[in-house]
Amino acid sequence: MNAKIALALAALSYVPLAVAGNEAAYPKEKVAAFVVEKLDLTSLPSAFRPKKEKGKKTLADYGFTAQRMDENEAMIEGTGGVRRLAIKVLDQKSSGIYVCIAEPGESGGATKAQSVVLLKRKNPNALLKGRESFREFAACPVIGGSDSATNSYGD
Repeated sequence: MNAKIALALAALSYVPLAVAGNEAAYPKEKVAAFVVEKLDLTSLPSAFRPKKEKGKKTLADYGFTAQRMDENEAMIEGTGGVRRLAIKVLDQKSSGIYVCIAEPGESGGATKAQSVVLLKRKNPNALLKGRESFREFAACPVIGGSDSATNSYGD
């Protein structure tokens, strides 16, 4: 009987470790590359997402390619150079990744739209889902219209 209790206690003591291992961890290095690979483009605010097409979700699905990428920034361009997006990692927490997403103006002109977006995923295999964040960063002032998907709390 004591052996069964000891075995049960041992098994239960490992459960928190197994559950903790299932969290959707985010990388500490090459975060911009991770965002470009795992971003669900259809979850972004309307100013940045393309028209939804069946079976397409990621930047690659929509024909976007990285023109420039470093540790925390990426410049993404759509097929034929029709559309460009700049992604800059602002902050990273266990709860998600804050990024600044901007649509640069043509020929280096003024930025058309820019917003802070919080990216999260539910499990390690899921895509990153984005939503506009109420959190403000000096490096990313909001430019352009707001998304009607935000609630009264600014989330």
